Amino acid sequence: MNDNIVKRNDMLAQKVIKGLQSRNMTGYYAHDREEALKIALELIPEGSTATMGGGVSVQEIGLVKALKEGNYNFIDRNEAEDRRAAMLQAYDADFYLASVNAITEDGILVNIDGNSNRVSAIAYGPKKVLFIVGMNKVCSDVDGAMKRARNVAAPINAQKFDNIQTPCRKTGACANCKSIDTICCQFLVTRFSRHADRIHVILVNDTLGF
Repeated sequence: MNDNIVKRNDMLAQKVIKGLQSRNMTGYYAHDREEALKIALELIPEGSTATMGGGVSVQEIGLVKALKEGNYNFIDRNEAEDRRAAMLQAYDADFYLASVNAITEDGILVNIDGNSNRVSAIAYGPKKVLFIVGMNKVCSDVDGAMKRARNVAAPINAQKFDNIQTPCRKTGACANCKSIDTICCQFLVTRFSRHADRIHVILVNDTLGF
């Protein structure tokens, strides 16, 4: 990675972390995926129950693999006989793992969801929420974060599924649709955490997720 980009990301990450702290959330900065994994495992004690939604970034740093192979109770909804029951277990988990669709420079988290299991767990339930966030998701303000979530993250997410036929899947841009297939049913803007030590964000000096 270009030295100027690394320096810019370092400075930007510190700004985001300061913003998170002002919102009663905790931020960390990892210079690469390996350091991000190390920080995550330091935050999650052995024996913890952990689960997640569909966070690509969590998998990209190797966290899912590490939890499955380690001394943890990892609930994988994709391997469960009863997918709904597995998702409901998230609300009483020790750790809920996720990424964000976008994050502002002053620490506001923006997420969009279709079934809403992810945004509801982020908002309430799990004892702690741990976000893995690539620096590619940092935006200047909430307006920019919302635009990124709707015009970058959502279309790419829709393209992952053959059974979803939304306008954004074909055009790559939000059409503000009301399609039955829409994955933009719920918008969650997290501007403050009432519960200290609940929300943790690991910023990674890499391009992660979408």
